[in-house]
Amino acid sequence: MIGGGWGGATAAKYVRLGDPSIEVILLEPNKEFVSCPFSNLVLSGVRAIDSVTFSYSRLRGHGVRIIHEAAGAIEPAAKRVRVGEGTLQYDKLIVSPGVEFQYEQIEGLREAGDRVLHAWKAGPQTVALANQLQAIPDGGVFVMSVPPVAYRCPPGPYERACQVAWYLKTKKPRAKLIVLDANQNVVSKTALFRKAWEAYPNLEYRASNKVTKVDPGARTVTTDLGDVVKYDVVNVIPPQRAGTIAVEADLVGADKRWCEVNHVTYESVKQKDVHVIGDSTIGLPVPKSGNIANAMGKIAAAVVVAQLNGRPVPEMPPGNTCYSWVSDREAIAVVNSYKIENGKVVQIEQKLTPAQSQAVAQNSLGWAASIWDDVIRT
Repeated sequence: MIGGGWGGATAAKYVRLGDPSIEVILLEPNKEFVSCPFSNLVLSGVRAIDSVTFSYSRLRGHGVRIIHEAAGAIEPAAKRVRVGEGTLQYDKLIVSPGVEFQYEQIEGLREAGDRVLHAWKAGPQTVALANQLQAIPDGGVFVMSVPPVAYRCPPGPYERACQVAWYLKTKKPRAKLIVLDANQNVVSKTALFRKAWEAYPNLEYRASNKVTKVDPGARTVTTDLGDVVKYDVVNVIPPQRAGTIAVEADLVGADKRWCEVNHVTYESVKQKDVHVIGDSTIGLPVPKSGNIANAMGKIAAAVVVAQLNGRPVPEMPPGNTCYSWVSDREAIAVVNSYKIENGKVVQIEQKLTPAQSQAVAQNSLGWAASIWDDVIRT
């Protein structure tokens, strides 16, 4: 296994549950699992980072061997993975490499380093951005960007906008938030987010405003329309593609960004016995969400166990539930149902909550506890 996030950790656990005789090795450089879902609440101070941070110890308890190193390269022809100076052989490889940021698409972003944060991988940058938000002057300007689709967690930037706007309204009432969205409109839960924003007159949303340049010295960002926007705090979420190791192993398609997979087995369409799951995939009518990565992890695990034991491969569709907090106590949600039809994942239904509510927020807490248990805690 490569990558111990929502998809990879789930897959590792469920392969062991499916057949304890299969040796499972997980390569994950981070010593702790930090959940991106619910991390936006860390920015606003509604939650602490510790509440979304978990140990890998229970995964080890299932017999998964975890090596806290990054995979150096995948060699599909030799069926091995390079790790440091050595290699690991595999019969089946599940790759869950997440996303990588295309810094080169925004002038000055790579050179800016930690002076311009994305906080789109939960962890130290989440805490750093929260600290910057707390230190913003009353009357200051917080600028955040939304990348063009596809990117990790479609509603995530808009939930973040809600959390930042709620914090500013509560703590710094003269400050404002400017959202620069590269897309033509809010791309997920559109009507619900726009309704929520009615409570935040301090939030200015600008559609079709793609950030093309950042200048931390001048504290400005420039859009493709030529607008120069000054900021006190900036949060630039860059365009994204599949994790670097997937690109270097030629698992990505013609777009050079995302990995095409078989809809039933998640096997790469380019490399035999390499299964790709989570945010790096494309072609399925599913969002790049934690819930989908978790579902893909379980399905890929069942497929691998069946194939290694010479059994028929099960046809299992994923499912998705996604909550977004629009204040400190209210949330909205969407539920997606799917089926397998002629070897393809097809969406059956999508249901949105009719409005934001405290009840939906409470439901989200139960969902989080359950899925964190499923991925990493039990």
